[in-house]
Amino acid sequence: MNKLYGIQYLRALAALAVVVFHAAERTGGHFTIGAAGVDVFFVISGFIMWIISQRRPTTPARFLRDRLERIGPVYWMATGVMVSGALAGLFPNMKLTLGHVLGSLFFIPHRSPSNGEIWPVLVQGWTLNYEMFFYAIFAASLLLPSRMRLATLATIFVCLVAVGFVRSNGGPIFATYTDPMILEFLAGALIGKLWLDGRIPSPAIGAALVAAALLGFAFVGVTYIGFGPLTFGPLAAALVIGVLALEKSGAVRLVRPVVYLGDSSYSIYLWHTMAVSVVAKLALSLSMPAAPAMILAVASGIAVGIGSYELLEKPLAAAFKNFRSRRNEKDAAKKLASA
Repeated sequence: MNKLYGIQYLRALAALAVVVFHAAERTGGHFTIGAAGVDVFFVISGFIMWIISQRRPTTPARFLRDRLERIGPVYWMATGVMVSGALAGLFPNMKLTLGHVLGSLFFIPHRSPSNGEIWPVLVQGWTLNYEMFFYAIFAASLLLPSRMRLATLATIFVCLVAVGFVRSNGGPIFATYTDPMILEFLAGALIGKLWLDGRIPSPAIGAALVAAALLGFAFVGVTYIGFGPLTFGPLAAALVIGVLALEKSGAVRLVRPVVYLGDSSYSIYLWHTMAVSVVAKLALSLSMPAAPAMILAVASGIAVGIGSYELLEKPLAAAFKNFRSRRNEKDAAKKLASA
């Protein structure tokens, strides 16, 4: 899939929004609407998965392998840091149980023994529980003819959300996989189909959608009216469609630093809270005002995420790619020798 600059810009924007949200939360500031960056990520994820599967047909096993290689190792490392820190007494408020740690590592929703929330050891990893569920359902849909996949995904996801509305009580797994948030992946897949079918709207409509989405997020951020996935999902979808419309018209230009932030957005998302927490504690001990503390926390979170991207995520991706290439060469050599 050729890199779409607009999608990379949205990934960067979503990651920065989450970083600012956590930095403000821990330094006495206010940017609650930044949590909606997750909703933008989910729509983008559905879009990318649809595009990839349609342009490069693959098997369910290969699809899951590729996605696990992409998100698993770095997440497991970050989780390992959190577990090690808790065992060393660096996080006195964190309680660990074997079930919670295993659930975190295997992307199984589990209530945290620390506060009862449905959070893994690395709190922001809760989104990966949704991601892996979507990947599993999407992988299964690859067994179907292409024309049936989107309708099947829609049926499954809509039925799950409907069950969640009818039955409000349930365990962590039920609560997670019947949450309306899963419809954001479906929206992204639908946008992917529209993109491949050439049915993205005109640049004028795209600009209007971007403006409406940003104004909508700002309104919710100020008023808290409609704060949640039933509002954020449509706004995120409108934002993605609008940016793609501008991309299609050639209105989106290359800005390399922002593209780089988009490339490193996953590592920024995973690792930023560790730096933010350290800065928040330091700022408190130094009686630092909220504004500079928040700016320093944001900068530190981004820096640590970029460091992880360069030192962990990129080398791991290259290692998997090289391993796959060498194995393919060996397989080809064996076939040639046996011919």
